[in-house]
Amino acid sequence: MSENNKNLYYLDELSDYKVASDDSDVRGWEVKDADNRTVGRVDGLLANKEAKRVVYLDIEVDKSLIEDGHEVYNKSANEGTHGFVNKDGENHLIIPIGLVRLDEENEKVLTDEINHGTFTKTKRFSKGAKLDRQYEVTVFKNYFPEKGLNDDELEDENFYERQEFKNSSDNR
Repeated sequence: MSENNKNLYYLDELSDYKVASDDSDVRGWEVKDADNRTVGRVDGLLANKEAKRVVYLDIEVDKSLIEDGHEVYNKSANEGTHGFVNKDGENHLIIPIGLVRLDEENEKVLTDEINHGTFTKTKRFSKGAKLDRQYEVTVFKNYFPEKGLNDDELEDENFYERQEFKNSSDNR
């Protein structure tokens, strides 16, 4: 992937980006799902330069999530079948920032919208991998299958203006 087509950057890669002084740096915090089960720990923050903010949390998934297995994704028959199988070392996934809330007192990141089963089925990646828009779209569709979004809706220039990418501090 060329640098020009790159949508996401780890905050550590961007010298001019920092966690805002009034926001918590959640790296290292435990992540809990909608059923209060451990998903993993926040390993990194992913920013989009055009949106000029963090849009995803990079989660190193808990061993229990990996052990629960993984189902193959299928696209519609007219698009062919595409399987995504997690390989050894693929132990990271992303969560849009707008799907989490912070328990600052206990240093936990909580999501009320995604359960353990959904996280188990989500395509993972290896630490530090360059993530393309296709991966984002795949994950987004996995988290929100009921929305029936098509690829065009998920690939336009306003992609990061969706509510799923707004954190609570955006509403202050």
